[in-house]
Amino acid sequence: MSDVTALASALLDACFAQGMMIATAESCTGGMIIAALTDIAGSSAVVDRGFITYSNEAKMEMLGVSEATLKAHGAVSRETALEMAAGALAHSRASLALAVTGVAGPGGGSAEKPVGLVWFGVARKGMPVEAEFRTFEDKGRDFIRRETVRTALGLGLRAVGQPGFTGP
Repeated sequence: MSDVTALASALLDACFAQGMMIATAESCTGGMIIAALTDIAGSSAVVDRGFITYSNEAKMEMLGVSEATLKAHGAVSRETALEMAAGALAHSRASLALAVTGVAGPGGGSAEKPVGLVWFGVARKGMPVEAEFRTFEDKGRDFIRRETVRTALGLGLRAVGQPGFTGP
C-alpha cells in the first residue's frame, strides 16, 4: 500500500468514525485528492464531492472565491486557499474541506511564487478556516502534485485530530 493510499484510508476511517463527510477544492492537483479518496472501496460513506477549479472563473463560480481576492493576491495565495476551503464547505454537505492551489510547473513560476509553491486550505464546520503553504522541491510536475496530495491528506488527518501526523 502506498503512503497516499494509507493516508487516504486513515482519513476516511477517521471521518467515518466521527460522522464527517469530506469535500475537496482542487486547482493544481486537478482532482487527484478526491481520486485518492474514491479509489478506496466504501469511500462513498464519507466523500461528498470534489470541486476541480483550475481556472479563476471556476474558483469564483463554483466556490465563491472573490474576484477582488484573485486580483489582489492571485490564485496561488493564502487568501485564495482560505476562500476555496470555505467555499467547498459552504457548497457541500461536508464538515471537512481540503483545498489546494499552487504552481506545479514546469512553467508558471516566478521569484515571488516559484514552481513548487502550494497553498493548502482546511475548513471544518464550526472552526476557523486555516491555511498553510509548502514549497516542494522542483523535481517535476508529477512529484509536486503527488506531494501536494500526500500533504493535503495529512493535513486532513491533523484537522480531525489524528495523533501522530506531524506533517511533511
